[in-house]
Formats: sequence, C-alpha cells, structure tokens
Amino acid sequence: MKIIKSIQELRDTLKTFRREGKTIGLVPTMGALHRGHASLIDASSARADITVVSVFVNPIQFGKNEDLDKYPRRLEADSELANAHGASIIFAPTAEEMYPNGEPETYVRNKPLESLYCGSYRPGHFRGVLTVVAKLFLICLPDFAFFGEKDYQQVFLIEEMVRTLNFPVEIVRVPIVREESGLALSSRNEYLSEEERKNALSIHQGLLAAKSAYLAGERSVTKLRNLVIQPILLNRGSVQYVEIVSTSTLEKKVGHLGNEKLVILLAAFFGKTRLIDNIELEMV
Repeated sequence: MKIIKSIQELRDTLKTFRREGKTIGLVPTMGALHRGHASLIDASSARADITVVSVFVNPIQFGKNEDLDKYPRRLEADSELANAHGASIIFAPTAEEMYPNGEPETYVRNKPLESLYCGSYRPGHFRGVLTVVAKLFLICLPDFAFFGEKDYQQVFLIEEMVRTLNFPVEIVRVPIVREESGLALSSRNEYLSEEERKNALSIHQGLLAAKSAYLAGERSVTKLRNLVIQPILLNRGSVQYVEIVSTSTLEKKVGHLGNEKLVILLAAFFGKTRLIDNIELEMV
C-alpha cells in the first residue's frame, strides 16, 4: 500500500491503473479509523480493483466552536488498518494541498437540505462536506465511492449532489457498524468517559423501542419520538433533535405516519460529546 500526499501524484498513479482497465473505489474519511471504516474498505476491496482511502480532516466542515484542533490524527495507525483491509492507496493531503488559497471561494451546496437536522445546528457543515467530496471525486475519478449509513443525512446529500451534477460515480451505502452493546461506532466515541459510554447505549435502546412500536402499529410521530427521547434523558443525555423523516426526500413527518419508508434521525449529547444515529422504519 502506498501513501500519497500530492494531488498530482495521486492523479498520475490512478491514471496508470485506469489505462490498465482497473476499477477504482474511494473511501473518504477523516482518519481515526475504526471497524466502521474497515467495513467501508472491505466493501470497496470486494467491489473495485483499486481502493483509495482518503485521510483528511477537512477544516471547512467544522464550525468555530467545534473540535477541529482536537480531532484525532494518527496516520500510522490508520495506514495499518487500511492496509489490513485491502486498501491500495492512502491519500493524506495537507489542508494547504487541498485549499492552497485558504478557505475556498467556490462551494458546492444543497440549499433546501443543508440547513435541516444536523445542518441546523452546524451551519456551513454540509457545504464543507459536499465541497470536499466533490474535490475528491474530481481528483480520484472513482467508479465507486463508499459511505456509512450512520451519517444518514450526509450520504443522502452526497447522492443528491451526484445525481444533480452528473458525477460518473456510483455511491455505495454501507450499513452502520455497532459495538456489541449497540452503540454506533464513531471516532468521537473515544471522547466519552466510561459512564458516558454506558449511558449513550440509551440511544440505540430508544431507537429499537420506537421501531418495535412502529412494527406493532404505532403511527403517532409524537409517541414514537418520545420513545427515543425518554431513555436518553433518563440516562443523563441531552437531545439535540429527534425527527422522523422520509427516506426518499428527507421531509420531516408530523402527526400520524403513512406506510412510506421512513428513518428516525437523531443527535444527542453525553457530556460534551455529540453523537448521531438513526434507524429505518419499514413494514415487513
């Protein structure tokens, strides 16, 4: 496996592989890789001839009071994990390499959707995500790109960007990877104390309770949301949002639900650590 830090070197390297008829998979990450990222690399290694794992803590998707400076950076450990799961290349550019003139003047945006849910609490976050992902697509020209479903709104927006701007890349969703306890894997989990980690299990417990009630026939948005919210509050968490939305449009649902495919999206804090999770609701 090769570590590349230059855009031009990566382009030249991948051009050679494409001339040989090899397909390219891209796994965009911000590093601090864990088993969730490993599942993305595994999916790419199974689908594409060449897997590129980008490791880049993207400054333009962080707000002023967010954790850019303390976000974990450990390229050596990330490289070992990526190599063990079949990655061909680590692309680890500096911020200066990606944004040589500082903050870009051109952004990719989805104005109707970027301010919903996570975006309403993190202004500018999704324009930063879409911009860096667009840059990575144009640098790598991948056949496939792999994203985890834990960041549900993020992958939805990326799919919309690809559809709207006609990027020639297939977006592959990979299911959430969880700890045995049910906690969704996240690089930010390491910020949790032992007690906070235990309390954070209430997120998945609440989601499962709401799904069970939905499958049993409950259709009240208020009652389903409360089934998610109450365990979090009882376990010393604070809820930023819990919403039930359409999987096809991300439209927020109110009142009573129909039979379309839905997903519960949430963000909650345990201590100072913000966690997100989701669960789909679909009649069987």
